[in-house]
Amino acid sequence: MPSMPSMPRPGATRREVPEVGVPRVPVARAVVDCGVYVDGERLPGRFGYVEAIEEVRRRGEGYVWVGLLDPDQHQMDEVARVFGLHPLTVEDTLVTHNRPKVDRFDDTLFLILKTVNYVGHDRTDPMARIVETGEVMVLVGPDHVITVRHGDHGSLRRVRRNLEGNPELLKLGPSAVMHAVADHVVDTYVAVSDLLEDDIDHVEEEVFRARSRTKVDEIYQLKRDIVELRRGIHPLSHALKRLTCDFTDLIPGEIQRYFSDVLDHQSMVADHVETYNDVLSSLIDAAVAKIGMQQNEDMRKMSAIIGLVAVPTMIAGIYGMNFDNMPELHWHYSYYAVVAIMILACIALFITFRKIKWL
Repeated sequence: MPSMPSMPRPGATRREVPEVGVPRVPVARAVVDCGVYVDGERLPGRFGYVEAIEEVRRRGEGYVWVGLLDPDQHQMDEVARVFGLHPLTVEDTLVTHNRPKVDRFDDTLFLILKTVNYVGHDRTDPMARIVETGEVMVLVGPDHVITVRHGDHGSLRRVRRNLEGNPELLKLGPSAVMHAVADHVVDTYVAVSDLLEDDIDHVEEEVFRARSRTKVDEIYQLKRDIVELRRGIHPLSHALKRLTCDFTDLIPGEIQRYFSDVLDHQSMVADHVETYNDVLSSLIDAAVAKIGMQQNEDMRKMSAIIGLVAVPTMIAGIYGMNFDNMPELHWHYSYYAVVAIMILACIALFITFRKIKWL
């Protein structure tokens, strides 16, 4: 009986599979970098991912680190065939908008991380993103590390360069690369969190500044991105906790201690994001209350202006009626007296409205 094709989970987005008849893109197009590491040092020369794993297995030591960017179904199938990856890992690497997690498939660990990038606060467009998100997946086996990145940001080039400058850490094996990637991603959380704090402080000053017009769109814009950031950061706690105490047969004890440090930083950022979320909720309440007060103030001003216009209108309406028996209708000074009464009444109303701060 033929097996049913796997379906993406609800809310997830699957990478498109090339249509029949469309030329398949070679795996090399998705490879950002590929290196062979033996005894903490990168071997000289350029390796394709196939030649790299063959070299490692021929030597019987070291491991391969392959970096992939936005691979499609065909490319991941080829990589899985060469490295012997579990089919479920292939499915997860093709599905975007995953929750951060860590899974084990035999002797392979699979870690999903959310990457974030601070774009900036575009106050002219309330629909613009302040924080962009992407994903990095790390597959760690006995002789290989495969990093799969989705999104235009989250480059791991600096991570690779820093690791290559620290041979003692690279000697600890493929799990050291997983730690370095996780540490880099969490450090990005810290940087983005600090920038968001500046934006929230600015909005807070605007909300509580006297006689300022509150722009609720900016608060909602920040709230939306904080919620998105929260979804990416909070589930990572469980994954990092597992990496600090589980999988002892795959992760050296020293690397697990490094993961504990990453967990501490992640917990700190998670607390900050939770605080930002609460602050923004309070700011929304304060902004709504302030807008209500501003609308009441505007209504008072409009009522005062209407009152100033209503008095002369009423007097003019009365004396505009074409009755013959009206007092002072034929008096020589009637016009001047009525105009003077209008002016005095308007001045009296204006002074009264100013005292009660309606104008």
